[in-house]
Amino acid sequence: MSLSRRGVLAAGGAMGALAATAAGTGTASAAPGRGPGHGRGRVRTGFDRLAADGYRLLRGQKVGVVTNPTGITADVRHIVDVMHPDERVNLTAVFGPEHGFRGTAQAGGSEGRYDDPATGLPVYDTYLKSGQDLADIFTASGVDTVVFDIQDAGARFYTYIWTLYDCMEAAALAGKRLVVLDRPNPVTGRAALGPVLDPAFATFVGRREIAQAHGMTVAELALFFNAEFLRENPVRLDVVTMSEWRRSDFFDDTGLPWVPPSPNMPTPETALVYSGTCLFEGTNLSEGRGTTRPFELLGAEGIDHRWAAAANALELPGVAFREAYFAPTFSKFQGKTVGGVQLHVQDREVFDPVRTGIALLVTAKRTWSGFAWRPDNWIDKLTGNTRVRTMIDAGADTDEVVRAWQRDLSAFRAKRRRYLRYGG
Repeated sequence: MSLSRRGVLAAGGAMGALAATAAGTGTASAAPGRGPGHGRGRVRTGFDRLAADGYRLLRGQKVGVVTNPTGITADVRHIVDVMHPDERVNLTAVFGPEHGFRGTAQAGGSEGRYDDPATGLPVYDTYLKSGQDLADIFTASGVDTVVFDIQDAGARFYTYIWTLYDCMEAAALAGKRLVVLDRPNPVTGRAALGPVLDPAFATFVGRREIAQAHGMTVAELALFFNAEFLRENPVRLDVVTMSEWRRSDFFDDTGLPWVPPSPNMPTPETALVYSGTCLFEGTNLSEGRGTTRPFELLGAEGIDHRWAAAANALELPGVAFREAYFAPTFSKFQGKTVGGVQLHVQDREVFDPVRTGIALLVTAKRTWSGFAWRPDNWIDKLTGNTRVRTMIDAGADTDEVVRAWQRDLSAFRAKRRRYLRYGG
């Protein structure tokens, strides 16, 4: 495949690729260094680089932006508020995902169609829209180019990457161009972990065959999606990569401000455990929603110290478990005091969130007689197969469950390498 370049950016006295089309494999790399605390500058997001280049990639286009409260600059201004008054870009519409453009909706909700009070721009609701329905929204909006800029959390079941996928598919159907502005994977981009989705279990928490913790940025995923899953009708795609980001960077290495990408993702530490502990959504235990530590606190009525003891006995790398009691203010066990564990990640370099999540499921089932899966087998949608549930029910231990997905994971890792755009 050939590579065409649609704009270059002078940075630090050297010319770097601003955008790489989906027709090829871009080569933008992060600068050497270990992070802002080790002599390296702040990461410059895709939007930072686009704006610094005078929005040349969007020149002559009517532009619509798919974004949410995470679409901000380093000085915490929203990119829509920055672009709207700028005569160099013709911003004419905004598209809101789950939780909405301004972030007013809880999980499973959106803001609907309205005019944004701050800018007067029409805001269209994309949540749970896909295919021709979403293509019709893009057509009705009158835009030529759809820009995507949302902070991801690094897990397959975090729905914004599937909003991206749906927007790519719909933009192709509507004959629109799509530009992805890259942001860091907050839990690094070093490794893909966990089971790979079986297409038979495709839902909005996993449209296609990627690993549970994908280890990619949204721009890398866009290139992957276009070449691997949308090749029969690919979208006209440009990605604007970051500068100064390395694959080994956690979010606090970037120098960027954190905005919760959803109400129950308050901190980068939440994202660190989320790809494993979100599996508890598929059980009758609380996953910590309604507390100040969602996905770090897990529990249910009737659980006591034995769960934390069993989990600690496994000596999982980089993590310890504290016996914990809490009363969720909403969601499961609202207003009731429950027992369980709090995860304490002590060495994030060796911590494996997916293996840890499986270990917690195994030990919860063995130490609490009330353990049950959600009746709709939501766990199968989260893990992307029936194997995790059925193996745990059959008495398999953590290592046996983890071994079961290694062949599929190895194949995904090999495929994924073609689309990685950053060193380190």
